[in-house]
Amino acid sequence: MGEKVVAGGIDLSDRQSYRDKLRRCLTGLERLLAERRFDRPKNLMGLEIELNLVGADGLPRMLNGQVLERIASHDFQTELAMFNLEVNIAPHRLSGRVFDRLAEEVRTSLAYAHRKAVEVDAGIVMIGILPTLDRDHLVSSNLSEVDRYTLLNDQIVAARGEDFTLDIDGVEHLVCTSRSIAPEAACTSVQLHLQVTPARFADVWNAAQVASAAQIAVGANSPFLFGRELWRESRPPLFQQSTDTRPPELQAQGVRPRTWFGERWITSAYDLFEENLRYFPALLPICDDEDPLAVLDADGTPALSELVLHNGTVYRWNRPVYGVADGVPHLRVENRVLPAGPTVTDVLANAAFYYGLVRALAEESRPVWTRLPFAAAAENFDAACRHGIEARFRWPRRGRYGGTAEVEATTLVRDELLPLAAAGLDAWGIEPADRDFYLGVIEERCRRRVNGASWQVATFHRALESGLSRDAALAATTRRYCELTRPGDPVHTWPVGLPEAVSLR
Repeated sequence: MGEKVVAGGIDLSDRQSYRDKLRRCLTGLERLLAERRFDRPKNLMGLEIELNLVGADGLPRMLNGQVLERIASHDFQTELAMFNLEVNIAPHRLSGRVFDRLAEEVRTSLAYAHRKAVEVDAGIVMIGILPTLDRDHLVSSNLSEVDRYTLLNDQIVAARGEDFTLDIDGVEHLVCTSRSIAPEAACTSVQLHLQVTPARFADVWNAAQVASAAQIAVGANSPFLFGRELWRESRPPLFQQSTDTRPPELQAQGVRPRTWFGERWITSAYDLFEENLRYFPALLPICDDEDPLAVLDADGTPALSELVLHNGTVYRWNRPVYGVADGVPHLRVENRVLPAGPTVTDVLANAAFYYGLVRALAEESRPVWTRLPFAAAAENFDAACRHGIEARFRWPRRGRYGGTAEVEATTLVRDELLPLAAAGLDAWGIEPADRDFYLGVIEERCRRRVNGASWQVATFHRALESGLSRDAALAATTRRYCELTRPGDPVHTWPVGLPEAVSLR
């Protein structure tokens, strides 16, 4: 949603014009693909991290405007709510010691931002869902003061026509309503970008879909919402329900949600953009003056602005991205599966696992998605979100017998996926020291059965057992989490529980 959107009235003719323009953009994309106009492969990756602003008491701080003013860097931007920020890391080539270089760059950026946040009695923390958020924090008045967020909220609310219902049944059951999309702001993620050629796009996207369940299982970090212990990774159900434009009647009819895993393996990037037009009405029907087909006829490169904007309002967990750099179009797969945090080392370990695994899966002679039904991949994703490191998956059997079998996520990752990820990183040209260190973090999480979510839950229950109330236990867990992120040791090494100095209150 990086477009400059100006809030204003939208009438019926706007929607009709926008639909016509979207069709022209889709035809333009089809021509670009047929004419092979896209950039050559550059092995480029990109990284975005969404952040929370938190006070010394562990509670959110609605201060992103003040903090951004002090940071004064284009690398940092607003996010949906006033307690959110996002940092964008410049693209890097996937080779050599890239993960170590990225780790140093991210640590430096976050340390600087944290110092600036401290000036207004706040701090910066990476965590999927801040455990201390309550319903009073997630209201429309706490949305960032940016026109595009106001307009997006108004359009989603108008499309739904009634309050949003949050109904997440996990370890505990949460049922509540919201009058705005503000609960979406609770979800803070890491977004991993990979530039690919059109010929490789389908294989990479399919591979990313397959990898998503394993990513969540080892990287879950969002077990709490509004004081309830829910799924180990509660972002996906929360995101889907808080942006759901479908009233119950449309849900019953099988209308697709705007946040979704998908329903089929693809053969081209075109498949996904075409689905966007076929299934999802426009939320932000704002047209520019470009005629994409005329630009193509003149041997130019169209921006396809309407297609890009519409794609930004369909929240796939692996999203196609069309972009133009130096006058040349390119395609990216944007992986939106992972929660933020806990530490920079954890984030880069998750990234190394993803980039290595996707490369290896996409290049297999008999790809996993030819042996795994799409519905099974979706079920694996759901199981990972519910159970995290303890999830069990359906996975293709090895050998000649075929079919699928149930396997523990940790066993699958250690025995099959980590060796694939290592081979994939070798294919990218990653130095063995980087490969072994960051994949070693994933292996240790599996061996100890620990990730951010399991640490939060274990520490929270220790706090309850010590006599703290639920609210105090969540706040103490959050404060302890923030303390342990500062040294930067990966989460599987963290001691469970609170230091003795935490007082009862």
